Amino acid sequence: MTHEDEEEQPGSTVCFAHMLVDGHVIDPQTWKDVSVFRKAERVRLYAARQKLALDERKAMAATISTRLTEVLGDVGGRTIAVYWPIRGELNLRDWMISASEGGARICLPVVVEKNQPVVFHHWTPESRMTRGIWNIPVPVDAEAVVPDVVIVPLLGVDENGYRLGNGGGYYDRTLARLPEDLMIIGVGQPFARMKTIFPMPWDIPMKKVVLGDGSVLELP
Repeated sequence: MTHEDEEEQPGSTVCFAHMLVDGHVIDPQTWKDVSVFRKAERVRLYAARQKLALDERKAMAATISTRLTEVLGDVGGRTIAVYWPIRGELNLRDWMISASEGGARICLPVVVEKNQPVVFHHWTPESRMTRGIWNIPVPVDAEAVVPDVVIVPLLGVDENGYRLGNGGGYYDRTLARLPEDLMIIGVGQPFARMKTIFPMPWDIPMKKVVLGDGSVLELP
């Protein structure tokens, strides 16, 4: 969801010996160390993505699509946020079409202002698309909706469900402002598993994770 040149930017204001980030007081050295670690992990995981052949990516997307159908069951009447794939993220557009035909209301995340929460705009297979911020395709007709399920692409995920993303913090800002009963499902390649991302107070854990090898992780 972020531009490929953007680094992790939770947004901060320095106050004496501490750093205030989205209302959380964080030790600057701790955040610096975590940022260095996450940047290195992103480099490693992006490289692993690039090594995947197109057929491997398609097979993983198909496997995840099957598992999502099993996990969600009847999607009729549900509002489900998915995503438009960038930077090697698995392409779930066939599943989006199938879910839409099954009665789901599909929506896509749209960045309306940098370093702010995204909004979700209704999408159908017939939707006309245009280029939004970061040049990511978004629906031309901006009909905002609130999802009850959010399917989140992840680069890495740790044992407690915390997600390593592209680094812009858009999903964390957004998920923190959505209803608590929201179902959040992370999806990614099998090599996304990590011991920890060293979560910060603003990081939002996934409730389920579906990986390209068919693994479905139920998280605390």
